[in-house]
Amino acid sequence: MIVGTAGHIDHGKTALVKALTGVDADRLKEEKARGITIDLGFAYQPLADDRITGFVDVPGHERFVHTMLAGASGIDLALLVVAADDGVMPQTREHVAILDLLGIRRGVVALSKADLADAARRAAVEAEIAALLAPTGLRGATVVPVSTITGEGVEALRQRLAEAERDTAAAAPDGAFRLAVDRCFTLAGAGVVVTGTVLSGTVNVGDRVVVSPSGLPARVRSIHAQNRPADRGMAGQRCALNLAGEAVGKDAIARGDVVLTPGLHAPTERIDATLRLLPGETKPIGPWFPARLHLGSTEVGVRIVPLDGPVAPGRERPVQLVLDRPVAATVGDRFVIRDVSAQRTMGGGRLLDLRPPARKRRTPERLAQLDALRADDPATAFATLLTLHPFWVDAAAFGRDHAMGDAQARALEDRAGTMLPAGATRLALGTAAWERFAHQLATELATFHAEHADLQGLGRERLRLKLEPRLPAEAFRLALERQADAGAIVLEGAFVRLPGHAVRLSEADETLWHRVAPLLAGDGLARFRPPRVRDLAGALDAPEPDLRRLLKACGRLGRVDQVAHDHFFLRSVTAEMALLARDVAAEATGGTFTAAEFRDRMDNGRKVAIQILDFFDRHGLTLRRGDLRRINPHRLDLFGPATAIRP
Repeated sequence: MIVGTAGHIDHGKTALVKALTGVDADRLKEEKARGITIDLGFAYQPLADDRITGFVDVPGHERFVHTMLAGASGIDLALLVVAADDGVMPQTREHVAILDLLGIRRGVVALSKADLADAARRAAVEAEIAALLAPTGLRGATVVPVSTITGEGVEALRQRLAEAERDTAAAAPDGAFRLAVDRCFTLAGAGVVVTGTVLSGTVNVGDRVVVSPSGLPARVRSIHAQNRPADRGMAGQRCALNLAGEAVGKDAIARGDVVLTPGLHAPTERIDATLRLLPGETKPIGPWFPARLHLGSTEVGVRIVPLDGPVAPGRERPVQLVLDRPVAATVGDRFVIRDVSAQRTMGGGRLLDLRPPARKRRTPERLAQLDALRADDPATAFATLLTLHPFWVDAAAFGRDHAMGDAQARALEDRAGTMLPAGATRLALGTAAWERFAHQLATELATFHAEHADLQGLGRERLRLKLEPRLPAEAFRLALERQADAGAIVLEGAFVRLPGHAVRLSEADETLWHRVAPLLAGDGLARFRPPRVRDLAGALDAPEPDLRRLLKACGRLGRVDQVAHDHFFLRSVTAEMALLARDVAAEATGGTFTAAEFRDRMDNGRKVAIQILDFFDRHGLTLRRGDLRRINPHRLDLFGPATAIRP
């Protein structure tokens, strides 16, 4: 168990820790000279059986509230110290407010300097304390009168803390490892050592870790857990890690950094959260309000963007936190905000989403997602998100941002109906969303085929934008492949179609085609000089756009080939022209021929002959070098078996 002190300056926090543990937590020369705590102090004592209780002693001066915040994060129990002669003072109130904002629900009150107060004074101060704690999570906390001068109550307080130690359940070890750094120093013969509270997971000697947000890689050389050498550090313990690495140094790591499992390293500078403004504030918080954010042992500038109207004093609202620099964070972490001049604590809350949108952040759909993310149980939040727009969740990012271990992440994915692993993302869809996707996919394709029977299928990107849920491109590709494997669709290049679909003309287009085909066939060598589209339109008294659409559709059916913009040839004629080109090449010296030789064989004009040869070039049937061409034998069957090489 980790116990954190709290209370006004000179109310005896450090002296009380020394009376309980025998350790003077004031380690700095300046602290001893001035008689006040300036930085965090630490002490350890076996209070219950062989379990070591850690103490974090924090400063009480108003100038060092930021240091108190760094020490209060991650504690299991608050030891609130109130002097019997002074009673509740300004920093007592601020520290209690901070503990409440950080979600601390377990605490003991030490009524210090009890030797200076009579029974009436003690009763009056206890009433003050009860009134102060009543609206907080520490309401009803036991009050123990103590005096470090006479020794009164010290043993009773020690026993009360021992009971709390026994009641403290060991933190679950199944999360991913995170340690919030509050100190970094060097030891002769060891090197760099960082200390802090293990927020989740476990760490072993030899493990590879990353210091975030810098991304500095390191290896754990040795561990002290609760002030004892250990092979492993666990959630809920204060640990000292001896780190080694190429760039690891005292100046490379500082208070506010987080040592974590490499897979968790994903710093963020934009976070959606809930924010509760303290009742004592005089003004609501509006858009882009500047403040100081305290998250774990980190302090950073922030702009607050309310998402559902201004945050009024005493109220809680969703907000977006836009930070001055990236930080390492985890969903569910508690934070505190103070004014930019560090004069007062204004409020605090809980992180909901580490990857929020910068735009459309206030839509009803987005607010519904944030409401789902308020759930204390990540699995419940995950299941609810699968039922909300956009009806999918990146399970990999969700697990990482919630600091889940491998087993927790697998259990989370088991709750999804369908998983689409696309690169670094693992998209999860609920059963209902996947079934809706498959139904819409079939419906959209059926509608498209009915309206465009002459088209091969619907383009993939156009289809993706039509469907709900709208999946990212890579996940959509996987979803189509799943449907294709199931026989529900057919994938043909960039197009998607239903299995039973075959390109065909409408009855009206088929009738028009039977009028067009004879004109394209012509008489004799005229088949090599078919009418242009505009001439066909005039001859048939049909709209030119309709004819172009029809001829393009017939091209997809293999009835014609569009040799040039205005020239369509019957496929049989194209095959015949390919044979002519082959014959010309066979008769030419070296197997190469000119456009003029090909033109003369067809008895055609030069312009049309060049258009035909350019068409063959584009399809790889002919290979051109300068003014000469030769036949590519591997492409002779391109327009049908009639163009195959004769024996």
